[in-house]
Amino acid sequence: MQIKDFDYYLPEELIAQTPLDKRDSCRLMVLDRDKKTVEHRHFYDILDYINPGDCIVLNDSRVIPARIYGIKEGTGAHIELLLIKRIEGDKWECMLRPGKRLHEGDRVILAGITDTIPSGQDMPEGGFTIVNDIEQPFIANILGIYDEDNGTRLIEFEYEGIFMERLEEIGSMPLPPYITRPAEDSDKEMYQTVYSRIDGSVAAPTAGLHFTKELLQKAADKGARIAYVTLHVGIGTFRPVKVDVVEEHKMHFEECMIKPEDADIINQTIEEGGRIISVGTTTTRTLESMAEMRKQTSEKECGQRKNYRVSAGETSTGIFIYPGYEFKIVDSLITNFHLPKSTLIMLVSALYDREHILEAYEEAVSEKYRFFSYGDAMLIKGGAYD
Repeated sequence: MQIKDFDYYLPEELIAQTPLDKRDSCRLMVLDRDKKTVEHRHFYDILDYINPGDCIVLNDSRVIPARIYGIKEGTGAHIELLLIKRIEGDKWECMLRPGKRLHEGDRVILAGITDTIPSGQDMPEGGFTIVNDIEQPFIANILGIYDEDNGTRLIEFEYEGIFMERLEEIGSMPLPPYITRPAEDSDKEMYQTVYSRIDGSVAAPTAGLHFTKELLQKAADKGARIAYVTLHVGIGTFRPVKVDVVEEHKMHFEECMIKPEDADIINQTIEEGGRIISVGTTTTRTLESMAEMRKQTSEKECGQRKNYRVSAGETSTGIFIYPGYEFKIVDSLITNFHLPKSTLIMLVSALYDREHILEAYEEAVSEKYRFFSYGDAMLIKGGAYD
């Protein structure tokens, strides 16, 4: 299977640069897995496709203000840091620009700046302008190269107080590289789901950005169950696929977790014949990673319901879902529109099918849907269990 088989044409002007004022007012494309039909709705119509007894599963990871700036001690060179993943304690994997200037033993004095640099753009000539020196020291100590392949560094932070509070003082939201404007204060709210609660992601689980608390409450009032998983989204979600053959691609690993009470809700839904409606590809990867074959208690039970359940616990997942994959837990998926030739469009192609997904994307372009993180939504809906 070739990566080029998942390509499509996208005019640049359809890449959403800002969120809508009302989260649930975006457009919603509805694809029926069985009938292969397409409907055009709005996200607040999502309740029309949720039945009593269904379970909506959400990723409750919270995006941290992971883009920070500072000055190299001794030289005054301007440095940008992007936190990738906590390794342990105050040690983090980070990307730095310009990374070649930093070596083991170097220190970067962190501070606020007047404006941020759009993700993926070069450091402006002359660097950036410091707002003021922060009252308490906040220092990034370079311990060495963490990953030679992607050039990330191992950083240990030195500070006083609470790390996340210090990060909030000077950090900005790590908007994806296709958003070409600098991050704004409003992004700290809008580039965050209303149900986020566990710090750790450097990119938002964007399918959930469309939900409001009111909409979730209406779903619960209708009789739908709500369950949560946690997967901290890493920078790998934006890294391009660099091979030509799909099967040769190696996924990045991300930490994920399902609490016992949420696993019980999901498994009860499966037992009772309800649908598992996954909100986002990160939720889907978590559910499918935590799937376990159910032990049959009698021959009569075989084949009457799905034979898989989710297990509670924590794991590190590098699951790669592409066409040919058989889903074990997920029936329906709420998602955004994804980058051409990305692992995410491969995942949705596995749930629907490649040809019809590409036809739907072509129609979305024709209908001028808004694409990517701050864009419109898609529902791929499946039926209840046989």
